[in-house]
Amino acid sequence: MKAPAFSYARPRQLAEVLALLDRHRDEARLLAGGQTLLATLNMRLSEPALLIDLQGVAALRGLQLSGNTLRIGAMVTHSEIEASAEVARHAPLLAMAAPHIAHRAIRNLGTFCGSIAYGDPAAEWPACLLALDGVVVARSVAGERRIAAKDFYTGLYTTTLLPNEMIVACELPLAAAGQHFVFDELSRRHGDYAVVGLAAGAQLQNGVLGQVRLAWLGTGSMPQRSTATEQVLDGQRLSQAVLAQALQTLRAELQIEGDLTHSPAAKQHLVGVMLKRALHTLTQQPALQA
Repeated sequence: MKAPAFSYARPRQLAEVLALLDRHRDEARLLAGGQTLLATLNMRLSEPALLIDLQGVAALRGLQLSGNTLRIGAMVTHSEIEASAEVARHAPLLAMAAPHIAHRAIRNLGTFCGSIAYGDPAAEWPACLLALDGVVVARSVAGERRIAAKDFYTGLYTTTLLPNEMIVACELPLAAAGQHFVFDELSRRHGDYAVVGLAAGAQLQNGVLGQVRLAWLGTGSMPQRSTATEQVLDGQRLSQAVLAQALQTLRAELQIEGDLTHSPAAKQHLVGVMLKRALHTLTQQPALQA
């Protein structure tokens, strides 16, 4: 199939983008990396009246360290994150997750914030944003709005972004000394969508787990945090008894949906295996140094 007819704009200033969005709202679509949008256009799942190309907006580019925050501009690609020494040092969970994303050609063009905005429940970045307690920075002609990751997703491909808003950046707290991270996913082949996946982090002090974060992909209609399971693990040393309680809690709290190839029961089993592996990795890997 061919994409439907649409008007095209390539502004150079962010203010121009926001003005166009405010004027056209639901009739406009933003083009960043285009790895999802172009496919939906060609399949006529998306039929905008106006396509706004963001490639010319320099203000949306770049990774930036500011205080205790890593700011990821809207046009930063997956490959830029994968190759960044600053990301590897200050946001190692992202460095762990990046190689799992599709294939090199897609990582070279696709963007972090584009993935966040699209909100695919099997995508890596939304789960990472959730695990790291990140913030989505949205902007419109009315000003800037900051949305916590836990409040951003509301359902399948649905977010709290307003029709005249766009993501201009995402912000993540820098990893602290003593923090451990792990990213794991199961897919049929490398680069395929994840069957299930886990972005996890924890602070360890003398073997005691703290600030545990468990964010899941591929388990439901949006990325999910298993907060009750986190609370079971917080303040505990990993043991068979603690692990058994965590697995029991996880089974009760995680709302798992099946897909075309895996039943909810199969995914329930896989998330249990993944949690075991993640906790053993978290408690055995070297901690980040200050």
